[in-house]
Amino acid sequence: MAILWRHSALAHRHAAIGGELEDWNGMGTAWFYDNTPERAKADYEAIRTKAGLMDVSGLKKVHVVGEDAAYVIDRVTTRNVEKIGVGRSTYAAMLDERGLFVDDCVIYHLAVNSWMVVHGTGTGMEQLTKVAAAKNCSVIMDDDLHDMSLQGPVSVDFLAKHVDGIRDLAYFGIMHTKLFGKNVMISRTGYTGERGYEIFVGRKDAVHVWDNILSDGESMGIRPTQFSTLDMLRIESYLLFYPGDNSETFPFEDGTPAGDSLWELGLDFVVSPGKEGFIGAENHYAMEGKERFKIFGVQLSDSMDQMEMFARVHADGKDVGVITYGLSSELNNYSVAIARLDPSVAKAGTKLTVVQPDGTELAATAEEMPFYDKDKSIRTAKG
Repeated sequence: MAILWRHSALAHRHAAIGGELEDWNGMGTAWFYDNTPERAKADYEAIRTKAGLMDVSGLKKVHVVGEDAAYVIDRVTTRNVEKIGVGRSTYAAMLDERGLFVDDCVIYHLAVNSWMVVHGTGTGMEQLTKVAAAKNCSVIMDDDLHDMSLQGPVSVDFLAKHVDGIRDLAYFGIMHTKLFGKNVMISRTGYTGERGYEIFVGRKDAVHVWDNILSDGESMGIRPTQFSTLDMLRIESYLLFYPGDNSETFPFEDGTPAGDSLWELGLDFVVSPGKEGFIGAENHYAMEGKERFKIFGVQLSDSMDQMEMFARVHADGKDVGVITYGLSSELNNYSVAIARLDPSVAKAGTKLTVVQPDGTELAATAEEMPFYDKDKSIRTAKG
């Protein structure tokens, strides 16, 4: 049994609607409200067509404050923090000394010498704490701060009824405001590939804000959505989930220790141009062009069967990769998946065969990701 050492103030709200709290990152998280295909489909379609509210407080919210805060974040992450203005945020990666991926995060610049780094299950906080040692800087994990993710096309219309200027908040922008009379920070971020917002609020106000969003937003189709919905949304939006898509879950067959390069994961874009001096920088640059595999998309040719985790991928009779997560979407009329493929077949249009764990063979092709919102115009929309 997992030892849950973190607690969401919303746990009883999840339980009241059937939520079974399972461990994620040390916190009891509502992976499922109703572990049925019907519930999964309804929550997925709600976020794609209306909006869903999700408790993502299991993310680690880490404040980095003090004179050396910017130095610490600059050393630990792949982004040039000098380019992140107050009131802005950005997506970044963290590497180990080998230059291999150990975590991703969103960096929030809250005020002068005050930052927040939000990350998942990797070693982000440990990296920050290590670099901050002997620096004029404090690293503080904040579980009082709760994080609700309101995602979907009507999210901006709903928030516009309550928050002046929300339509002007740019992608990855931040605003401090009030929502239903409570102090909140709203960021134009999310993990769905949809237009959406994350609402950060203190523990004592979390239930109040959660309840009011759901009651006031019900007529607009806003509903609570289970945490597992993220897997469906992220697949078609090319959003990786550590360690779910990584060699920690899909070990190298030759016994090579776990660890993937940004070039292999397709995340090399998160390194600010020309940046040096971050942990693992020299090894990161040295690995360009030496990919052992590539994260790439797979789409079934004439079937809506869902590709299963650990299904093997074949090309010309040879095993060339593995499916990490798959999605069959009636809404978008396709069956797609994220895969770890041999670089030789990670090219759009390559003919593939997906061999399910039960031996069923499905015709497929390799395809560029994302499958949904290819030009990212939906998630970055203005107004």
